[in-house]
Amino acid sequence: MLNNKLVLITGGTGSLGKALTHHIFKTYPGVKKLIIFSRDEQKQFQMAQEFPVTKYPQIRFFLGDVRDQERLVRAFNGVDVIIHAAAMKHVHLAEYNPDECIKTNIGGAQNVIHAALQTGVQNVVALSTDKACAPINLYGATKLTSDKLFVAANNIKGTNPIKFSIVRYGNVMGSNGSVIPFFIDKKKEGKLPITDATMTRFNISLQGGVDMVMHAIENAWGGEVFIPKIPSYKITDVAKAIAPECAIDIIGIRPGEKIHEEMITSSDSYNTYDLGKYYTILPSVPHFNLTEYKKHFNAVPVEQGFNYNSGTNTEWEDVESLRKLIKEHVDSTFEI
Repeated sequence: MLNNKLVLITGGTGSLGKALTHHIFKTYPGVKKLIIFSRDEQKQFQMAQEFPVTKYPQIRFFLGDVRDQERLVRAFNGVDVIIHAAAMKHVHLAEYNPDECIKTNIGGAQNVIHAALQTGVQNVVALSTDKACAPINLYGATKLTSDKLFVAANNIKGTNPIKFSIVRYGNVMGSNGSVIPFFIDKKKEGKLPITDATMTRFNISLQGGVDMVMHAIENAWGGEVFIPKIPSYKITDVAKAIAPECAIDIIGIRPGEKIHEEMITSSDSYNTYDLGKYYTILPSVPHFNLTEYKKHFNAVPVEQGFNYNSGTNTEWEDVESLRKLIKEHVDSTFEI
């Protein structure tokens, strides 16, 4: 699929960017070039030590910001596939710095779209978040806007064969800034801060996120929002899994935070289909033949009013399964 292709990852020095890089080099050794596009020179320097050009001759590091459309056009020249992972993602920081979040998450998305349309890119997959579904915080609102921009980009491409699609998932286990490494670090203090004892979240591994991106690259017809079928966890079970001996300090919900997350609202249900491993939300007016799409993927419409919520999910991680997942995906030295 990616052999003999030029691939670019925006925000490529992040947790998912690194996981994608590992996966692409392992699975597609014939990839022509893999470009890591990001704005942090120190992270690029560090990632270059992890992926030295002597071992990975196809890798390139390209400094730039998604806010700079001209730089994106330069970077996208000759690229076949773009994975757009660059974003400002911390909810509380976005609440405090709204202009910066809007410039990166909305303006950056628009710039990626325009640059891709100008440079002959074939396929763009943008990363979304559960917080884009029925958003109550600025981060979620900017990511919902970004999703809408990428879906609508399929309407303005004209005869250009490019496809734009989105993957939306929950908390990535062990990613930078996520709760599990935070709790592991706090464990030594003997107390874990929890915002609300009833809080739940969806859970997906880094590899699960990578697999979704690969699925979208291979299968998207353009305009889909792909959503995985994944388990939820209770935040209190995460605390028990990591540090059962620690006291719990209930600190209250932070600005813009939800008790439970959604990935499909009841309003989305009218355009949502079950693909087996994934759900997909299709555009209300798809640019392709819907009957052919449903036949090709054996897509089954969900019930009207269906919603996908971490608090009412039918699949759950418990304390023991979380411990095993932490050891497997986050910290191999973690004692079960």
